[in-house]
Amino acid sequence: MPKKRIRLGLMGGTFDPIHYGHLVTAEEARVCYDLTEVIFIPSGHPPHKTNLQVSDAQHRLTMCLLATVTNQHFWVSDIEVKRPGFSYTYDTVRAIKQAYDNQAEVFFITGADAVKEILDWKDFDKLIEECTFIAATRPGYILDLDKQNTSLPPHTLEKILPLEVTALAISSTDVRQKVMKNCPIKYLLPETVENYIYKYNLYKNAEGI
Repeated sequence: MPKKRIRLGLMGGTFDPIHYGHLVTAEEARVCYDLTEVIFIPSGHPPHKTNLQVSDAQHRLTMCLLATVTNQHFWVSDIEVKRPGFSYTYDTVRAIKQAYDNQAEVFFITGADAVKEILDWKDFDKLIEECTFIAATRPGYILDLDKQNTSLPPHTLEKILPLEVTALAISSTDVRQKVMKNCPIKYLLPETVENYIYKYNLYKNAEGI
């Protein structure tokens, strides 16, 4: 019997910090699109946030590990944390596929807002040949890329799959601001991540993040 092809979900981001919105999105994508597993990839040096303060990569990596340890289908990769220079999606997708001997079908999970700016991503034309995108939206939000970005070619539109997610109202920005203002963050993220934030005194001066 031929071996079942791996359907691999990749979820990149700064994860500063990771929260239940990220986790619910990953799990719903896994179930909805029959993904074998989902790999969370904290960015080392995100090129789109050069003018903002981002927490140390090791902190963000550790929080991802703490948040995902209870899900047997979730993994965390330090590939971008260890890579020097900016973290580009195309480079990461190629490296992950090579690690799986090019036997994995890759689905990159991201927010619908990011997908609308996909043409600005480095090596976009090559990236879209390497993976399919899963675009997470709020319930009731219609992702009509034909109207929102008419410059996307038809073969690209076919490789962007929609996913309605219930918990997208949570944001890392809100979590950081709540910590800075001494407001509670319980139930917005896993308790292990909450405790880590307090232990290492993260986000107490988060104005620029």
